[in-house]
Amino acid sequence: MVIYFDTFCIDLFGGGAMVGADLEFLVSPKFGVQIGAGYIGYGAGLNYHPKPGIRTSYLSLQYWNQGTGSTLTNRSIGANFVYRGKKWFAGQIGLAKTLEKGPAWPSTMQYPPVMLTYALGFYLPL
Repeated sequence: MVIYFDTFCIDLFGGGAMVGADLEFLVSPKFGVQIGAGYIGYGAGLNYHPKPGIRTSYLSLQYWNQGTGSTLTNRSIGANFVYRGKKWFAGQIGLAKTLEKGPAWPSTMQYPPVMLTYALGFYLPL
């Protein structure tokens, strides 16, 4: 396996956190690995770029842990499409299977088996 150290990228997503950042690096011209963290949340993902390169849109299998300890709302895993514009804009949308409800999940809300996931932000190729 070759890790392309010159192909890092930061997205303002953060593993399902309200405000955070993800770091992606390519392990081949079309496959990337990402980790992210932010304000009370973290996550990770495996990414497939149909076009080679870090500045391209991709499909991702992602894990989110939203909260920690008493602030945990949920844990989920799902598939996303992540759009990367030519300069800086990034957005994602997908579906996630909920794995665990945490103590901070609102008692007035029903816990869904599948959730819509989305994020807007920007990316900075390094």
